[in-house]
Amino acid sequence: MTSRRRPAPPLNAESLDRLALRYVERFATTRAKLGDYLRRKVRERGWDGATVDPDDIAGRMAELGYVDDRAFAAARARSMARRGLGARRVAQAFHAAGITAEDAEAVAPEIEEKAIEAALALARRKRIGPFAVAVPDREGREKQLAQMVRGGHDFALARRIVDMAPGEDTGTFSVE
Repeated sequence: MTSRRRPAPPLNAESLDRLALRYVERFATTRAKLGDYLRRKVRERGWDGATVDPDDIAGRMAELGYVDDRAFAAARARSMARRGLGARRVAQAFHAAGITAEDAEAVAPEIEEKAIEAALALARRKRIGPFAVAVPDREGREKQLAQMVRGGHDFALARRIVDMAPGEDTGTFSVE
């Protein structure tokens, strides 16, 4: 005997509000991501009743303080820096999450401040430069440099780290 699930009933303004509230209580999100989620749910389940704009619901959730794009951006930037990702990768993540330019610019000084720390974190994780076991050959250096650049780091910073000798002290590291 197979059990068939009844299809979920079409959404209305009240049920869309409940979905939005449930989503923001479970996930850190942005206005854009919440709006996209609500539009997807309307597409999946259909609509019954007066038309409601999902972006209006996302805006109301932001006014109530349930969604804060700037706080989301700051938290995402810190998380990505700990993983060793640079400013370009952070900017790509902001774009994908729908972070506005104004909110991204507010977080930019923190990203710049952590650039060296993030680059060294990636180098440590990938065993590049001072964290390598041995000095790589030319091809190995090029691959390491490419890894650093793909990680979103500035080319000059990446080159400086790749050029460091294995075991070299990173305590007084600075970009020349």
